[in-house]
Amino acid sequence: MVHPIIDPQELVSLANAQEVILIDARQGPEAFDQYQQEHLARARYVDLEKDLAAVPQNAAQGGRHPLPPIQQFAAYLGGLGITPSSRVVVYDDKAGANAAARFWWMLKAVGHANVQVVDGGFQAAKQAGFPVHDAVPAPTPAPAYPVTDWQRPTADLEEVARVAGDKEHLVIDVRDAYRYLGESEPIDPVAGHIPGAVNVPLTGNLVPDGRFLPAPALQEKYRKVLQNVSPEQVIVHCGSGVTACHTLLALESAGISGAKLYVGSWSEWCRNDQPIGTAKDFAPKNQAL
Repeated sequence: MVHPIIDPQELVSLANAQEVILIDARQGPEAFDQYQQEHLARARYVDLEKDLAAVPQNAAQGGRHPLPPIQQFAAYLGGLGITPSSRVVVYDDKAGANAAARFWWMLKAVGHANVQVVDGGFQAAKQAGFPVHDAVPAPTPAPAYPVTDWQRPTADLEEVARVAGDKEHLVIDVRDAYRYLGESEPIDPVAGHIPGAVNVPLTGNLVPDGRFLPAPALQEKYRKVLQNVSPEQVIVHCGSGVTACHTLLALESAGISGAKLYVGSWSEWCRNDQPIGTAKDFAPKNQAL
């Protein structure tokens, strides 16, 4: 089984491997301009808003970053030249916490086996000596990826409402503690958390330099979080279903598979007159880890 995270030095050894498809998933107002100015050689750019999510018609139904139709994403992968036999490596500049992990999860969710996220992202790969370039590659298009359904488990609002707080299930909120506690909310209209959800900020998946914790450390961390709950009974969410994929990636690195992504996440929950937890409801179970 391919490990989901690749060390930058290993990536450097693949610099001339034409069979490796590199994906630049940096996001933000200036990200595409930055990509055009400098990116890992041969990397193809993906846009979170246009390529990795559907345009939300109503964030109360699916959140701010709903998954695109599977046929649309399959065609998009073909346009990138990605086939089931491709080796894909993806990076961003947020330690994988932004669109790199989302793209990784989406590829896994179409059944793709060989996809990895660069540990430490663009900065680490460049520092390790991977060549950078300003030339925008022209992929050789392939047929639409052969898939008809998302193959990784997801949860909807109704399921989350039913199981949050149940001792046989676990809902993990990966946002920063201040958002979970309802102290402030920079993006969505309501601050707080899903009652019964535990706060395990995604930043805890990393060491100070932005690299992932080693797999044994991640395994120890999440075994303590999950306790006796089976991975299949775990639901992970964030603000809009993007950075939650960082924790799903960390779980996979730890050898823990089967957790569900709540795609709509807080952006959907808080727009549906659902109960809201805040700091006043804080209980020992909800200690941030």
